Amino acid sequence: MADNQTNNKTGSESERGDLEENIEDKEDKEEGEKEVSAASSNPMQRSSSRPQLDLSRAAIQGDFDDRNPTILLPNQSDDISHLALDIGGSLIKLVYFSRHEENPSDNRRKRAIKQRFGVSNVNRRSYPILGGRLHFVKFETGKLNECLDFISSKQLHHGGIDSPSWNAGIRPVENPIIKATGGGAYKYADVFNERLGVSIDKEDEMNCLVAGANFLLKAIRHEAFTHMEGQKDFVQIDHNDLFPYLLVNIGSGVSMIKVDGDGKFERVSGTNVGGGTYWGLGRLLTKCKSFDELLELSQQGDSSKVDMLVGDIYGGMDYSKIGLSASTIASSFGKAISETKELSDYRPEDISLSLLRMISYNIGQISYLNALRYGLKRIFFGGFFIRGHAYTMDTISFAVQFWSKGQAQAMFLRHEGFLGALGAFMSYEKHGLDDLMAHQLVERFPMGAPYVGGKIHGPPLGDLNEKISWMEKFLQKGTEITAPVPMAPPGTTGMGGFDRPSSKGHMLRSDASAALTIGVLHLVPSLEVFPLLADLKTYEPNTIDLSDRTELEYWFTVLSEHTPDLVDKAVASEGGTDDAKRRGDAFARALSAHLARLIEEPAAYGKLGLANLLELREECLREFQFRDAYISIKQRENEASLTVLPDLLMELDSMNEEDRLLTLVEGVLAANIFDWGSRACVDLYHKGTIIEIYRMSRKKMQRPWRVDDFDKFKERMLGCGEKKFQPYKKALLFVDNSGADIILGMLPLARELLRQGTEVVLVANSLPALNDVTAYELPEIVAEAAKHCDILRKSAEAGGLLVDAMVNAQDGLKASSPSVPLMVVENGCGSPCIDFRQVSSELAAAAKDADLIILEGMGRSLHTNFNAKFKCDALKLAMVKNQRLAEKLFNGNIYDCVCRFEPAAQHS
Repeated sequence: MADNQTNNKTGSESERGDLEENIEDKEDKEEGEKEVSAASSNPMQRSSSRPQLDLSRAAIQGDFDDRNPTILLPNQSDDISHLALDIGGSLIKLVYFSRHEENPSDNRRKRAIKQRFGVSNVNRRSYPILGGRLHFVKFETGKLNECLDFISSKQLHHGGIDSPSWNAGIRPVENPIIKATGGGAYKYADVFNERLGVSIDKEDEMNCLVAGANFLLKAIRHEAFTHMEGQKDFVQIDHNDLFPYLLVNIGSGVSMIKVDGDGKFERVSGTNVGGGTYWGLGRLLTKCKSFDELLELSQQGDSSKVDMLVGDIYGGMDYSKIGLSASTIASSFGKAISETKELSDYRPEDISLSLLRMISYNIGQISYLNALRYGLKRIFFGGFFIRGHAYTMDTISFAVQFWSKGQAQAMFLRHEGFLGALGAFMSYEKHGLDDLMAHQLVERFPMGAPYVGGKIHGPPLGDLNEKISWMEKFLQKGTEITAPVPMAPPGTTGMGGFDRPSSKGHMLRSDASAALTIGVLHLVPSLEVFPLLADLKTYEPNTIDLSDRTELEYWFTVLSEHTPDLVDKAVASEGGTDDAKRRGDAFARALSAHLARLIEEPAAYGKLGLANLLELREECLREFQFRDAYISIKQRENEASLTVLPDLLMELDSMNEEDRLLTLVEGVLAANIFDWGSRACVDLYHKGTIIEIYRMSRKKMQRPWRVDDFDKFKERMLGCGEKKFQPYKKALLFVDNSGADIILGMLPLARELLRQGTEVVLVANSLPALNDVTAYELPEIVAEAAKHCDILRKSAEAGGLLVDAMVNAQDGLKASSPSVPLMVVENGCGSPCIDFRQVSSELAAAAKDADLIILEGMGRSLHTNFNAKFKCDALKLAMVKNQRLAEKLFNGNIYDCVCRFEPAAQHS
């Protein structure tokens, strides 16, 4: 997307951007030299004789590749071996690094905002500009040559084919060193040296395992989840209360590790009954040819045909005296003692399930007893035995719950297959990970390598053209395209595959549908937590609970019905070219595949809320390189609204304070009708011009509104009788749509606050979403509006938004106009909603001394944050353009208005 922005610049804009970038580079170089000097004096730095990997201020961005997370490392130097492996007996897990560059935009404005709000101008390398990604891939150990070919094809042992030295034709370093862990690091060291000319630097397996787990649990908000009776529930881990915990790694055998902190752990127990036992006995008893085939069989098994149950002993009755139900397993394989039956008389499916239950139950029990012994509250399970297999997780969870009497829970990790490889990768440089915070990670789910029907068809796709060509190819064959699903055909993995069974069992839930999808982790170090949240721990942005199936299906229908219109707008925004039409079709198919995947398994992409769903749509648009689908519509509506603004300002200035404040709030609510994300509003657009609709909407503003706290807000603004309040010091106005919404609604309200001496910060999207105004567009809008208003002009000048503006002589308030600043900051989002756990650093800095927040629009004040509490006064304004939402929130109707004022004292 950044490349598109650059290509769309005029020559003068590009030259100016280059000049600003050079100035910033010079500043950053000076700061970088200071950092290098400081680092050189750090005695904990590792020897330069080994490859160094700089993980400080890690940043994750990039497109989807192999459906596994891609982690950006912005401080990474250019030419080292960016590769680490975990070579086990069954699988090779590979983590590799690739570069990513993003072109900064609007540097001058950003620097001015940072300087004003005291945001540290850190080294440019601390931001996601010269960083990269971490890719996660799996191969079967028996297919080692495929793994070696993959490494060679991408030149990963020489820094990758995207490294500067490779592109410059510089001869690579001889005998590079790569990190590896697991038994295969010793067994296959010579093979790697012979085929690739590399030396294996062997890392301790337990160290890597713990380091990988600690990293994931700290860095990813919903990394951990519970799994009971097929139901996934994601768990938010308090980073300050993470340690100690028990990490149970189930490989061929089982290790139980008590983790007390970073680098502090002890193997406290284990058992020789693990994944190897299941596979070994299963192979002997069922003649299965692979671990996955054995799991596949368990999907269709009935273990009661093999296991002796309590009811078998007590004539179908419970043994209630000691709390055992008739269905409790009294003896695994107990029925096989029959002298009249041979192995061939038992179904392989039943044997497989009985084995799975026996081993899983025992691991769960031993794990809980060790947690009890050491007083540990959390038990995390991982290892190749888990494999995301739903019934395996269910049986382990049942055992922990049963033996703990519900006092403990088994938890699993979304990235569990890569703990060792990730830990080995981190060992290139063991400093800087503490800087990584959960609010700096954003997970995205673009379409990835070609997966159809759960099977892998070829290697990961290199670019957008390949991706679209693949989609078109399979559509021509009449093959349904599905969103990336983490599973592979039985017995295979392929590039990035997760060995997961795919058949639907008669008695058990299909693991194909239940499996989790791992997305791309964008690590953005410039994101911060909004400092005015009353309580971060209890904050939940989503108002609508999509765990309700009917709710989920309704909103999926809304998105599906809106897609054709969105595609038309997106294609038109780029001139209706054949290329745009091709990308538009691909976008529609990709979004449809995502929705189908989530209908099948709502937890497939992690914890799902309406905000996540709406953001998924915007990210999908950007994936197919539609930078701003509504750009021409926004420009047209802005121009129309600006022609009406002078008359509106004159009308407002003729009123007394009380009437003017009511008219301003009515104006915000009336103008909020313009929302291209609403089906009802799209229909309105076909019946009149923007100005006609706005005037109609204003005429219908009759109080009381559905939620009407205007009188409370008026009292705080203007006082009541002799009771007066000091004007607000600083107000953050979170704006919504372009056109009348911002120009005839929020800007006049901002002007009133400026008139009272309140500093105003307009907060807008960092990236386009529907017809929402962006922080990039706002300064020009303010400059045009300032031509008609001296208050806006002087405040915009004070806020650095414009150098000069033509002032309309009709504005009669020049003498009394204030000089408090009017500023614009970006919110760090590209969605109609906002999650206050992740906002831009400049917004976080601007918020520190704000005493009023105004959230405007359905997305930011109803879909999200309707129940959010803040440390300062909050005003939430919106017109409801969705009947279902109106009924759900307050038993209301479409076009109801919400004016909700919450003084800080109510939630301090």
